[in-house]
Amino acid sequence: MFSPLLPSALDARTQAFPVLSVSQIERIRSCSRSRQVAAGDILFEPGDENVPFYVLLSGGMEIVQPDLAGEHLMAKHGPGEFTGEMTMISGRRCLVRGRVTEPGEFLELTGDGLRSLVARDAELSDLFMRAFILRRLVSHGQGNVILLGSRHSANTLRLREFLSRNGYPYRYVDLDTDNTSQELLDRFEVTPSEIPVVICSGRSVLRNPSNQDLADCLGFNTTIDESQVCDLIIVGAGPAGLAAAVYAGSEGLDVLMIETTAPGGQAGSSSKIENYLGFPTGISGQELATRAIVQAEKFGARMMVAHRVVRLECARRPFKLVLDNGNSLAARAIVIATGAQYNEPSLSNLDKFKGQGIYYGATFMEAQLCEREDVAVVGGGNSAGQAAVFLSQTARKVYMLVRSGKLSDTMSRYLIQRIEENPAIELHYKTEIVGLAGDTHLERITWRDKVSGDTSDHEIRHVFIMAGASPRTEWLTDCLALDNKGFILTGHDLDGTTGTLAWSRARPPYMLETSLPGVFAVGDVRSSNVKRVASAVGEGAISISLVHRSLAEL
Repeated sequence: MFSPLLPSALDARTQAFPVLSVSQIERIRSCSRSRQVAAGDILFEPGDENVPFYVLLSGGMEIVQPDLAGEHLMAKHGPGEFTGEMTMISGRRCLVRGRVTEPGEFLELTGDGLRSLVARDAELSDLFMRAFILRRLVSHGQGNVILLGSRHSANTLRLREFLSRNGYPYRYVDLDTDNTSQELLDRFEVTPSEIPVVICSGRSVLRNPSNQDLADCLGFNTTIDESQVCDLIIVGAGPAGLAAAVYAGSEGLDVLMIETTAPGGQAGSSSKIENYLGFPTGISGQELATRAIVQAEKFGARMMVAHRVVRLECARRPFKLVLDNGNSLAARAIVIATGAQYNEPSLSNLDKFKGQGIYYGATFMEAQLCEREDVAVVGGGNSAGQAAVFLSQTARKVYMLVRSGKLSDTMSRYLIQRIEENPAIELHYKTEIVGLAGDTHLERITWRDKVSGDTSDHEIRHVFIMAGASPRTEWLTDCLALDNKGFILTGHDLDGTTGTLAWSRARPPYMLETSLPGVFAVGDVRSSNVKRVASAVGEGAISISLVHRSLAEL
């Protein structure tokens, strides 16, 4: 093994830390200021907000990640190179320390200035975007968050998923194998109910925090001005919401997304999507969501994470969306893209095993928990099929439990073929789970054959539920017309509605418009939707042209 004398232009490190050409630097110089720096100068620290972007004309600097042991060197920059990673575009708090190692001259550009430059200079936009994404991948696992938890803790899994799906690097310490860390927690009298413990930004110690507590500690939402009236608020950051954000931002609208957990929705927890246009070898839901977030933020869209909308005040425009913390946000138009959540089996002790044997997504993280064990997948749609195929790579046996008598009505043919030909997957039609048993973790399940009525017990510790979906639109019942299952009626589907929520304008409703003019619904939350990622993306994109028409009426 040997390294080439000259790095390839296609090499990941070369693309993560490129050297700018003279002409590229001159285009940056025109919108930045020159700054003389001395060795030892600290240009930014972890937790800083509104960190500038630097281009080195001369001199040098290093990027380090402070941790409990001192500092971890992340990168060194020389003349022609530039600083920054994903937080430069998202506006979130800085993750690292930037220190000058050799005196010289730097160009300094504000975060707003960088985003403006990216919007108008296509070449620099591509170069910066690629470098920032690759740098975040290089730093994965080296962030300013340390998570101490147990694989037997549902809250540990919750926080790991929250950080991972939001693309935030962190270090994980497994208390089941790291005795030193467990002794440390014991010394500080941390009880099992207070695990996991999060060391946030090297300063705060959080005991079993909520997603919202962790998001606040990391400053996920510090750049959002809640007093501002937005052109558009998008509720939900699944494929439909993300597409709407990309097109709204690119067309100059002031747009804010609100996401309860993490971008991607149900698709974000999919291990591999193989029938999405343009990705012949497939793409994971999380990777697709991450790329879409980068794209949306590139065009100026903002995202609020770890907050849920609990009420829509729809009596007048601008509309108001009330959050779970009591605060409200105002918007001239709204796109609802909250998707649908998997239905839960009617089992009395289901909540006891959530995150401890019962899961609603099948990613690499969950697959690690059930390696070489028997697992069950409940459902007959594409998500369930993708999960079964993915888990079969590491599990000993995958039992797929389907309520109906066939898969062809709900699943793509390519998935059916893979399942039927996979010896590690065993299909059980017209079968449902009727019992769960275990102490602190799921240990055994009971299922029933609905044809024969026979029940049987199985030593299965991991069950992935992906059956059916409900829209969870209770917060909209006073403002929007819904169908009998709670999905939002739009466009021509409103023709038969009556009562106070019927259409009130002289013009007919636009295609994706709800019974409330100026409020649109896209993706799985919409009645009569087509449950495909491509369809959701298409609806999200189309909705923005209709939003423009609606805003023109004000």
